[in-house]
Amino acid sequence: FSPDGKYLAYLSMSREGFEADQQNLMIYDLASGETRNLTASLDRSVSDFAWSPDSRKLYFYVPHHGRSRLFEVDRNGSKPKLLLDKKDIGALAVHPDGKSLVLNIQAANMPYELFRFDIAKKQLTQLTFTNRERLAQLEMNPVEDYWFTGANGDSVHLLMVKPPKFDPAKKYPLVHLIHGGPQGAFSDDFHYRWNSELFAAPGYVVIMVNFHGSRGYGQDFCDAVSKNWGGAPFEDVMTGTRWAISNFDFIDGERVGAAGASYGGFMINWIAGHNDDNLFKVLVSHDGVYEQVSMFGATEELWFPMWEFNGKPWEEGSLYQKWNPANHAAKFRTPMLVIHGEHDYRVPYTQGLQLFTALQMNGVDSRLLFFPDEDHFVRKPQNARLWWQTVHGWLGKYLQP
Repeated sequence: FSPDGKYLAYLSMSREGFEADQQNLMIYDLASGETRNLTASLDRSVSDFAWSPDSRKLYFYVPHHGRSRLFEVDRNGSKPKLLLDKKDIGALAVHPDGKSLVLNIQAANMPYELFRFDIAKKQLTQLTFTNRERLAQLEMNPVEDYWFTGANGDSVHLLMVKPPKFDPAKKYPLVHLIHGGPQGAFSDDFHYRWNSELFAAPGYVVIMVNFHGSRGYGQDFCDAVSKNWGGAPFEDVMTGTRWAISNFDFIDGERVGAAGASYGGFMINWIAGHNDDNLFKVLVSHDGVYEQVSMFGATEELWFPMWEFNGKPWEEGSLYQKWNPANHAAKFRTPMLVIHGEHDYRVPYTQGLQLFTALQMNGVDSRLLFFPDEDHFVRKPQNARLWWQTVHGWLGKYLQP
């Protein structure tokens, strides 16, 4: 509710049954019963918002090209005004005087810190330096942004992180990280599980492609993954990898690996059955979808696959078999580390067991890392340590000299 109690602001999607539809900022006038969409013109989903103390304006941020954009909008529905760009925002609050905002901002080489944003001056000031001493002891390179032509002739965003002590005259192995969702996105963030700086630390160049289906590039781009899981996104992943190899002399095209979780794990499993030119020498699949029909029958998110694959598996026109990695298991040849948590109800752990069995039956060098006390994510510090040790060991076996 607005501070004066006259309006209700809320986030709303328009398409029933679709979790990744554009999320708009709506306002409801309690006196007149009128509802207005304040963000329809942006073609971005609102992450969070807050009222001004005088109830006249709202402040909100949206994902945009791997970072965030901060806006101000009048409650009467004027065009949103851009206040701040190219920062990864995680939360916002309005100062009681209405003249400034407090933002939680992060970067790949900086965990979240608090910043004050002066609205009139559009001036950003860092307030906290929680990890300054620790960060001073580490070398973490900033995210670099590139664009290449991907599926459908569209421009696709690629983020890159270089390893510590980077020397452009040397050759480095490449690790391609693949995000989940599938309607997620990589950003300039300090991720506490899939941390690009930690992946780069042993001496890897890390790339992350925000393929068709990623958020922050417009709703049409986001929609492009639905009913097309192994289509345009796969083309973007493969094209982006080859683009990076051909455009940067410091990347060793003979030492290339990929790792992904959830939908990213699906993509790893899809790659395993379509790695015809042996582009990838090693793979890591974390909690990835392997067999679509059994996945449908066991996941707690029943409505999600019905949207993504056009109905139930037994209905005519459904796409479960078209985008089923298990149908391509006979072509599995690439060494793979399979990781799964027993308490994963989103992608049940039997998906990982089936995948590992297929790899073993094909004689593929493979390893299973199973966490009986984790879910879709690895949350416990001691387990996270084992996760990183195992992942780095597996990648290093095939990518390090």
